[in-house]
Amino acid sequence: MSQSPKSECCGTGDRVNERHGDTRCCGNDERPAADQSSSTTRHWVLSSLRTPIGDIPVVSTHLAWADHLGASKARWRIGRMRYRVEPGLYAVGTPGPAAPVLVSANYKMSFDRLRSSVDGRDAWLLVLDTKGINVWCAAGKGTFGTDELVSRIEAVKLHDVVSTRTLILPQLGAPGVAAHEVKQRTGFRVLYGPVSARDLPAFLEAGLKATPAMRRITFPLRDRMGVVPVELVGAAKYVVLVMVAFLLLAGLGPDGYRWSDVIHNGLFSAGLIASTFVAATVAGPALLPWLPGKALSLKGVWIGLVIVLLLGCWRFWDPSVVPGWFRMAGWIVMIPTIASFALMNFTGSTTYTSLSGVKREMRLAVPLQAIAAVAGVALWLIGQFT
Repeated sequence: MSQSPKSECCGTGDRVNERHGDTRCCGNDERPAADQSSSTTRHWVLSSLRTPIGDIPVVSTHLAWADHLGASKARWRIGRMRYRVEPGLYAVGTPGPAAPVLVSANYKMSFDRLRSSVDGRDAWLLVLDTKGINVWCAAGKGTFGTDELVSRIEAVKLHDVVSTRTLILPQLGAPGVAAHEVKQRTGFRVLYGPVSARDLPAFLEAGLKATPAMRRITFPLRDRMGVVPVELVGAAKYVVLVMVAFLLLAGLGPDGYRWSDVIHNGLFSAGLIASTFVAATVAGPALLPWLPGKALSLKGVWIGLVIVLLLGCWRFWDPSVVPGWFRMAGWIVMIPTIASFALMNFTGSTTYTSLSGVKREMRLAVPLQAIAAVAGVALWLIGQFT
């Protein structure tokens, strides 16, 4: 499935699918933007290139094992807030004054995808200080924006390095940059490249012209599943807290507190909550194009209803699994609610909606989810005493 790219960063959090080297937003650490001295010690810096403004780091276009490991760790939220490079000017190959200037964010995965896409070419890489956030989300937040681009051009003295007056920006950065203002303030013309970094070679060979296919976002299964790990890890602590709460509440009953019920009903309840969350977080992205409805919160409800159906079949064969109709009614309400909320978080990682669409969906869905959650818990607690 494909569609025209949205003009805003989507999501309830800092998330976005891999596009033009983007995968996830990360980081709030504000390191000094102009400091590139430490970059020469990085494994991806090969040498330096003498220019009128001084030595510029020359970076490798081949991703090393450490780069792939770092990307994998970031997907699992390991060091994600620190996964960045120093903003500034870099070189690939041996670019001259007329070489193209490619602009990116300082989220390292964005930077890695960009430099690896121009293997065998000479180019300048202008890296903006987006606080470690990828292009799409940074454009929506304003860190990949007009003022940062203008200040970065001035900070690296780009006028003294290149003769070209054209900057090639990732298309997903368009919401944050006013091209006419950049032209007025710096003399550099902004030209938007393809959505995906892998299309840059063809874009450059075609004389900086993009085909319609380069302007469209595809969101295949691989990309959808690529954002699952960070969702699982990010929400895990909250899911565990809810599991512990149900585990302990399961001991309540008309005869007082019984630890035997904690073991029997509590573990089952905690496991059902965890299973629902994992199913929605994994199956939701996988089945996204085929789940009915446009809103992700609604798509999550369908996953929850399937789980309820399976639970109902299980209870039909063994009523002791969920004793009492009030408890069962509680799960009938809570399971779709949990699945709905879990998949709604995916709005920040998908091309299916925009920032305005996300806000509209949340205004409608969150109050309904809150009411359903309270009602479901109330029914479940009533079942504990009946």
